[in-house]
Parts: sequence; structure tokens; C-alpha cells
Amino acid sequence: MRLTLLLYQVATLVLANAQQDCFTHPTFREPTNADIEVSCGTQQMAMKMLLCPVYFCGYNESLMSLNGEHDKEYCKGVADWTVDPPVLRFNFSITEEEITVCSNKLTVTEEMGNGVFSDFSSLQYINISGQIKSRDPIVGTVAYREEMMYMFSCRYPLQYLVSNSTDMSVAGASLSMNEESGSFSSTLRMALFSDNAYSSALRIPQGGLKLKTRIFVQVAASNLSNRFNVVLDRCYASTTFFSVDSITHDLFVGCNKDGQTIIAINGMDQNARFSFEAFRFVQQRTSATFYLHCSTRLCERSSCPALVENCSTSTAFRRRRSEGGGGGWSTRVSNAATVSSGPITTRMDTGEEDEDDEDECQQTRKKKVMLGVVIAAGILVTIFLSLVALITCLVCNSERWFSKPVLYRLD
Repeated sequence: MRLTLLLYQVATLVLANAQQDCFTHPTFREPTNADIEVSCGTQQMAMKMLLCPVYFCGYNESLMSLNGEHDKEYCKGVADWTVDPPVLRFNFSITEEEITVCSNKLTVTEEMGNGVFSDFSSLQYINISGQIKSRDPIVGTVAYREEMMYMFSCRYPLQYLVSNSTDMSVAGASLSMNEESGSFSSTLRMALFSDNAYSSALRIPQGGLKLKTRIFVQVAASNLSNRFNVVLDRCYASTTFFSVDSITHDLFVGCNKDGQTIIAINGMDQNARFSFEAFRFVQQRTSATFYLHCSTRLCERSSCPALVENCSTSTAFRRRRSEGGGGGWSTRVSNAATVSSGPITTRMDTGEEDEDDEDECQQTRKKKVMLGVVIAAGILVTIFLSLVALITCLVCNSERWFSKPVLYRLD
């Protein structure tokens, strides 16, 4: 009991000192909308609000919480008296679990593309919003304190939605699109396969792939919330890893696709799949190396059918002629939503086999020889067993014939 009273007295003394600090501070006044500052970060949202107006209204930091969730300690702020002016800090990670634990709201909206996304007819944005509300310490029918409420929100383009180790994270639009610690591209993976089941990784021989070898491509987002799917707006090849000032060839842009490209899945799952035939740029004579790039964004599952282009019409995307090499249709997208492959090498058929092909042929010949030997051995064993069985039967019949008694009749 004495310990409880001592702790109460210490807390009261600290609170009294805090109030004393505020009583003489210029911010000890009625609250205004400018008292709160919101930071929309790549991994978390942070709010800080002036603390002295809270004391002016008869409250303290223990009576302020996110969205009125006063019974959850996680939803309360932390007072910082080390700064001038004193502030009350709130923050939470941008994951679906932590957004909803304090009853913050998450909504997805669709708007016309503008700025660097002006070539898109529509874009989706995610908005996270909530309130910081006070609780009157005196419970009764009437109240004499004015309720305090601060509203906050952060808005992000949906294609910056990422998830490194959580279900959902967001990189703010104000950050550099090449920011490695929170960009959309950090969660995307492009994989190349040699089969239509997307199970066998593509193995590129030392001399390169033969022309017209079909390459199967999968772009997947890891640890992504199941509310969203992956959409490929454009996939193209370039002669260098950095496609700026490089010769490019579009595999597909929306519905406009290369004749050898087949789109298997796009906008229907958390991975997108397509395939194309290996080629070379005409400037490359013998062996050719190119890199594959896919401009990628996300869509909420309920909105994906409307966002994925209907190839029976030409109004889903606004396009412009490419000013670079190739002269085909092109869509400008943010580099932050682009995922690329490693080098893909092809070779011209010169009539000579490379070492890998030769080794493969030798292994095939060895397998055929072994198979022939096994078949021949099986046939010989069968013939041998058949002869043994035949000889055994003949011997048995001969013994039976010679052992048969002969009767002589005497006249």
C-alpha cells in the first residue's frame, strides 16, 4: 500500500512539474489545427502534436489516444519533454494488422493518371486516416471540458505498395523512385523458366540460347497482402541493363504485343506470366545479349477486372509513339515499378555445336548405348532361359522313354 502511494505521489509530482513547464510556455493556449504534424514514411506513419494545448484544455498525455482506443496501451502516445516545445508522439507501422489495431481506416480510391503517370487512364491510391481523441476523466451525464480531436491521413500511390517482412508496407510518393529501402521494386522478383509449368529454371548454355527457344517469364510479388494482384503494363527488351538510350523491343504494351509473345496470366493473381521466343537485335551479328524489363503495378482484386486492359477496345490506355529505337508503341511508367532480368544470351546457328550442346549430345548417345545394351542383355537372357527350359524338357522326356519296360511274348 505504501509503495502504491509512493508511486502515485511520484507520478503526481512529475505531472505537476510537466504542467509547470507548460504553464509558462507560449504554446499553453487553445488548440489549433496547426498543432499536429504528420509524417508519411516508407515503413511507418508518425504524428506529433503540441502537448501544452492538451494541458490547457484540462487533459494530459494519458488521456489522448488514437481513435478513442483508450483501453489499448499501444494506441496511446508518448510525451517528449526533451524538445521545445514539448510534444506528444504517436506512430504505427504501415501493416494491415497495425493499421486496424487502433481502428485506423484504410481505403483504396481510383483517380485519373497525372504527372509521371499521365499515360495511365487510371491509378489507384491508398489512403490511411484516423483521429487522435481525448477522454474526459470524469464520467457523468454532462461534461465541462471541450473534447479534443485531431485528424490525420496519408495518401500513397498503390504501385508503391511493398512488403519486405510484413503483410503490407508503403513507400511514400515524395521519396526517390530508386529508394532501395522501401520501393515497390524491392519486393518484385522476375524468374525465367524453360517449361510452361514454370517449374524448371531456364539454363542458358555458355554459347547462348538457340534462336526461337521459348522463354517463360514470371513476375511475382513476395509477402504481398492478398487484397492485391500484380499487373504488367509493358514488358520489353533492351541491349543494356539500363534501358535509357538503349535499343529496345516491346514484347507487349497492353494489348499490342509481339507476334511470338503469349500472355498466360496478367492481373489475375500475385504473379503474372508470359512467354516469348528468343531473338537477337539485328545490330548483333553472332552472339546477342539482351535484358528483359517489365513495368509493373498493383490493383485491388475487386478492381482488377476494370484495370486490366480489354483487348477488344483501344480506350483502356492512352498511348504515344516511342521517340526511341523500335518506333513501336510505348507506355511511360515510373522506373520504381520496373523489374528486370539478368543477361539473356542468344547465338546464331553456325553449324558448330558449343561445349554444352556437345556434352548433352554425348550424354544422349551414352544413354542410348546403355539402353541398347540393357535391351540386348534382356533378349540374350530370355533366349538362354528358353533354351535351358527346352533342354530340361527334352531330358525329362528321354528318361521317361528309356525307362519304360519292354514286354516280350513267348509263343
